[in-house]
Amino acid sequence: MICCWLNKFYFHYQLDIFFTTIKIANMHKKLLPATVLLFSLFQFACNNQSGAQKTDKKMADSTTVAATGLPVASAFDKTVDGKKVSLYTLKNSKGLQAAITNYGARVVSLLVPDKDAKPTDVIIGFDSIDGFLNTKTDLYYGAIIGRYGNRIAKAKFKIDGKEYTLAANNGPNSLHGGPKGFEAQVWDAKPIGENALELTYVSADGEEGFPGTLNVKVTYTLTDDNELKIDYEATTDKKTICNLTNHSYFNLNGPGSGTINNHLLMVNADTYTPVDRTLIPTGKIEKVEGTPFDFRKETAIGARINDTANIQIKYGAGYDHNFVLNANKGTGLNHAAHIVGDKSGIVMEVLTTEPGLQFYGGNFMKGLNKNKGATDDYRTAFCLETQHFPDSPNQPNFPSTLLEPGKIYKTTSVYKFSVK
Repeated sequence: MICCWLNKFYFHYQLDIFFTTIKIANMHKKLLPATVLLFSLFQFACNNQSGAQKTDKKMADSTTVAATGLPVASAFDKTVDGKKVSLYTLKNSKGLQAAITNYGARVVSLLVPDKDAKPTDVIIGFDSIDGFLNTKTDLYYGAIIGRYGNRIAKAKFKIDGKEYTLAANNGPNSLHGGPKGFEAQVWDAKPIGENALELTYVSADGEEGFPGTLNVKVTYTLTDDNELKIDYEATTDKKTICNLTNHSYFNLNGPGSGTINNHLLMVNADTYTPVDRTLIPTGKIEKVEGTPFDFRKETAIGARINDTANIQIKYGAGYDHNFVLNANKGTGLNHAAHIVGDKSGIVMEVLTTEPGLQFYGGNFMKGLNKNKGATDDYRTAFCLETQHFPDSPNQPNFPSTLLEPGKIYKTTSVYKFSVK
């Protein structure tokens, strides 16, 4: 540091010093080579240290940009099942950015300004296609789920008296469309301007045991109201069941920020659907009042999550339950929930046309995956999945998920962001 200080403030004297040194050395000619060498070493040390400082700063700046940016698109360049996988970037005029891959129609990243205007990635998941392909746990990060989001009891259902048998991939039940549901398919993608992406997939008749050819279209849009809007559409050529959702894992404080138990959650639901020990609804609809499921006022997720005296908390190992949303009093989308990141100040509102909301508190995360430089530890992410109720095909008192030829399955959900 001293030599660099000298170099900075006395540079204009250096030539005079050098030539004075030469004159003195000429009086003692034996000292001339050593003098020149010493001066050269002095200059090299100063310049080298200054250059190192600049290099270190450049590397630090580069690391900061990488840490706060979106995943690299080339990390998703791969062919899966004969189809090309890619990463697409969306942005709005307010600084919101999203990265979406056509593998599973997944939300990979969503950069949201926090209370200090720092871009924060609120999505927990992988930053390369290999991460999604190689994970043995938590298969659904950010994906569109289908043909049927959530569980179907005993992996069976009937339409017009005919029984259909599905793969049992969650104990005795079918979960999220089966072992190779929509999350494991490569969708066709079409960008629509800078802020929207349309994804389509054709699910063949009999795929994963479901009847009918289902044509599905999902459109992601970043609006200038700082919303991630998801529009779902589907048609079929044969009677079938359809219940689509998005399975993004959120942490509003960002990857590696720790538990989500201190996030403050509000759910607009007076009732919920209790489950049996395999997480299939019993068919009852019960009040949340006086239970750990009462989130009608902002409450920390972890405030009652370990209340295992409540059999429902015990069955779900925490929260993994469907809330029956209160009916919309006005027009447009229903306000389903909002949640606040305790560190970031980021607020996420969930609005939907769906009757139900699955709240999952990361109870089965095991820390076995590296997600954007951090491990996916126990309860470090949550899901708020808009949906029809689990096991609706076998529960006649639940809203129907039957889709018939000539009808259009159409639903919209929005994740809106602000700060407080």
